[in-house]
Amino acid sequence: MTATDRAIELVNIAAEAAAEKLADAIIAYDVSEQLVITDAFMLCSAANDRQVRSIVEEVEDRLRDAGAKPVRREGEREGRWVLLDYVDIVIHIQHEEERGFYGLERLWKDCPELQLPSGVAQHNEHRQRLRMAGEADV
Repeated sequence: MTATDRAIELVNIAAEAAAEKLADAIIAYDVSEQLVITDAFMLCSAANDRQVRSIVEEVEDRLRDAGAKPVRREGEREGRWVLLDYVDIVIHIQHEEERGFYGLERLWKDCPELQLPSGVAQHNEHRQRLRMAGEADV
């Protein structure tokens, strides 16, 4: 079993929305073989609480326009790690400190990585180059 076309569509929409709000390290995994509760996980991070909230708003707006509504959202008040559950996909938007500490990528490293739209991949590469160059406001 692999992620459904709808799950992949929602991941792509969410990833593009996150990239627009300058999220870092956007990645998605096909977890359909490992979990029965969802098809895909998307992860991204932000430098501060305000940016986490901004990414959450953009992702929700874009997915709402695509006809999807979260069945559950957690962590919004703190703005450090927000989980959006759309049944087909689960999105984790984390403050970079939480992302580094919890390392969700390590949990799902055996799952196939979903290919994201080329614009998101380019965004990830650009953000990584800025970080490596030591740019302050990335």
